[in-house]
Amino acid sequence: MKPCVIQQRAEVEPVKAIRRFTVRPVLPDPLRPLSDLARNLRWSWHTETRDLFQAVDPERWAASGGDPVRLLGGVPPARLAELSEDRRFLRRLAAVAGDLNDYMTGDRWYQAQSEDLPAAVAYFSPEFGITAALPQYSGGLGILAGDHLKAASDLGVPLIGVGLLYRHGYFRQTLSRDGWQQEHYPVLDPNELPVAQLEEPDGTPAQVALALPGGKQLHARIWLAQVGRVPLLMLDSDVEENDLGERGVTDRLYGGGSEHRLLQEMLLGIGGVRAVRTYCRLTGHPAPEVFHTNEGHAGFLGLERIAELCAEGLDFDSALEAVRAGTVFTTHTPVPAGIDRFDRELVARHFGPDAELPRIDVDRVLRLGMETYPGGEPNLFNMAVMGLRLAQRANGVSLLHGSVSREMFSGLWPGFDPDEVPITSVTNGVHAPTWVAPEVFRLGARQIGVQRAEDALTVGGSERWDSVADIPDQDIWDLRRVLREQLVEEVRKRLRTSWRQRGAGTAELGWIDGVLDPDVLTIGFARRVPSYKRLTLMLRDRDRLMELLLHPERPVQIVVAGKAHPADDGGKRLVQELVRFADDPRVRHRIVFLPDYGMGMAQKLYPGCDIWLNNPLRPLEACGTSGMKAALNGCLNLSVLDGWWDEWFQPDFGWAIPTADGAGTDPDHRDDIEAAALYDLLEQRVTPRFYERGQSGLPDRWIEMVRHTLSTLGPKVLAGRMVREYVERLYAPAALAHRTMDPDAARDLAEWKERVRAAWPGVTVDHVETSASEALAELGTTLGLRVRVGLGELGPDDVDVQVVSGRVDEEDRIGDATIVPLKPVGSAEQDGQWVYEGPLSLDRTGPFGYTVRILPAHRLLASSAELGLVAGPSEELVAAGGLLMR
Repeated sequence: MKPCVIQQRAEVEPVKAIRRFTVRPVLPDPLRPLSDLARNLRWSWHTETRDLFQAVDPERWAASGGDPVRLLGGVPPARLAELSEDRRFLRRLAAVAGDLNDYMTGDRWYQAQSEDLPAAVAYFSPEFGITAALPQYSGGLGILAGDHLKAASDLGVPLIGVGLLYRHGYFRQTLSRDGWQQEHYPVLDPNELPVAQLEEPDGTPAQVALALPGGKQLHARIWLAQVGRVPLLMLDSDVEENDLGERGVTDRLYGGGSEHRLLQEMLLGIGGVRAVRTYCRLTGHPAPEVFHTNEGHAGFLGLERIAELCAEGLDFDSALEAVRAGTVFTTHTPVPAGIDRFDRELVARHFGPDAELPRIDVDRVLRLGMETYPGGEPNLFNMAVMGLRLAQRANGVSLLHGSVSREMFSGLWPGFDPDEVPITSVTNGVHAPTWVAPEVFRLGARQIGVQRAEDALTVGGSERWDSVADIPDQDIWDLRRVLREQLVEEVRKRLRTSWRQRGAGTAELGWIDGVLDPDVLTIGFARRVPSYKRLTLMLRDRDRLMELLLHPERPVQIVVAGKAHPADDGGKRLVQELVRFADDPRVRHRIVFLPDYGMGMAQKLYPGCDIWLNNPLRPLEACGTSGMKAALNGCLNLSVLDGWWDEWFQPDFGWAIPTADGAGTDPDHRDDIEAAALYDLLEQRVTPRFYERGQSGLPDRWIEMVRHTLSTLGPKVLAGRMVREYVERLYAPAALAHRTMDPDAARDLAEWKERVRAAWPGVTVDHVETSASEALAELGTTLGLRVRVGLGELGPDDVDVQVVSGRVDEEDRIGDATIVPLKPVGSAEQDGQWVYEGPLSLDRTGPFGYTVRILPAHRLLASSAELGLVAGPSEELVAAGGLLMR
């Protein structure tokens, strides 16, 4: 007998693959439409499509996170064969596929408008939040861009989205045992995402390339995500043709140093235009007439378009005018620190003969972005400044933010009051079909029908929302409780996962079953965590907060989420401070912090909250759309009057937190005052309103506020309303200007601007007189005004001479001005001067003043402030009198 040998298995490290493939299932012919449905991201906001995928395999649908591509990759062949013979399922599949076909090919709002609208609009953004299944977003800017694309699709606007495909996306957030934020960057395989490679006719991947210093090149392939009717092109530098450094250019969103960011933004802007040209060539899509730059990151797109026109024979200045005519720039930041700025030498190294755009003089490139205005940093290249100089039309993202932006960028238009700076505003909106809970939609559909409810969420129109008044109180209250109960379940699930990641064992987590209560007033607070958003303002007086959380009759519970930027240790300390408070066994059933805030969490969080809290430092919130998403689900806002809330707040549907933002206010003292005001509102106004019951046994006053939120705010906060405003106020005028600005017109305008700038030192206001004999006049009097001006080398066709009048303050500054043009009388006098005359109406009582100014005038200017040139009376002339009536 052989001796018995006991063999022990050696511990072996898992074998690592040298190459990775994504193996896709072969769908039976009857199920082929499932592939088309999965590849069009309309499923992310279309309930019937999601319900269909859930029916394929409910367990795998849940495990896939609601991602159809992952779902279909994991369904066993036996289940697919079973479905291919299931007549009921196939009928549903045919109906949903037919609905998508109608959606993609039928006329929508845009097609019913005038023929003057642009044939196509290219919309550039560094990030797009379409769905959690395509994690290419970090926060508000990306979610807004995604909602813009989805609303454009619903309205039939022929948009082409342009962005980058990041192999790590934005970071995933977990917490350490002591509550410190930890970042993780999972690798994303595009083959496992709902995207497809754009291919040339021979089947090879379509690519674009940028020239780099030293004779190198940056190559990028083009991925296509279909967002309903809107194609989204995303550039990916992780291709074999690149060296290791260049492969990493699109590694992660908002990562890396200055050169890394500069290369990302060159690829987005310059490479993005080339990708659009490639896409239009391959598909026959109409070429964009309008280019929309969503924040300054994509500003280089204007340089590429200038280079295109220069290659066709235009000089730089003429090409600049042609490009400006069809460009829209949207700024999203209310603070200079939020803008990307690069050292001029770094920018200079990447342009010119040895790098990109070799036929454009580097000094011309630099001049577009340099901060050559009082208070600017003359050695820094500012992406937002370049965006404004390359766009004839610009806007902020709320009424207040428009005002803040005009003040912030006023140095680009010297001599003009901030109110006249040519930056308008289009208040952001949110894509209701994405953010409205299915239960809320079903209640509306039951009231007015499915089609009218869908129209109310996409196109808008207050008449469709007025029917909320007819929904019974009991139905509204029952809905709110259902949504709150769903949030409680979601919070417990996520909290258990988070504590396990922090190292807790199952035996330690029994308390989580008692976290939150579906009958307690629930407050939500979720956003990025820069210091100005004040995540921890609620902790200012911890004893008072505890009393609110643990009140025996009127308790509150709070759900908090948010990510700090990986490089922001100050933000991470705020997260840790909040987490440590929420870990306290005395209150952990009433306040929770949920890590890894993203779209999936947000879609559960907004509907389940009764109050959405927002307490930024005013006016540092450009818009703040999270409260809009909450409002669409019947959640009331409790917010500082900043961003959109400053514009639309009414006591009928929410509360305003008073601010202590006076000049010289100590920051700590200001936070104390505003936190105390927050506690007062919760104690005295909010909780009593939620818990008091009327004769019906329901909180009828609270329900009435919910009703006002839906009927009044509903139509305003829609991305459909926002996109319609962009079309009517910005895209249509830009398209008209683009068509008008043919090469001859562009040359004429460029030559005229050069002539005007050269001649402007000779433009003067030399004498002003009125028909008034004394400085006292009656209301309603109209005076005659006679002005003598010097125009130097210019003529009356080159200028507007205006009288500006209105009430004046103690320093004789004119407010709420009325502007009236004056007309030339006769021809030039012997000394080259011109006489202008016109009326001056004294239409307001009290201190009243006027002045006279001269502005450049040309039919192709979008604004009289465009050149930043203005001439007015000299100080001597003002001192001589005649310019002020009291």
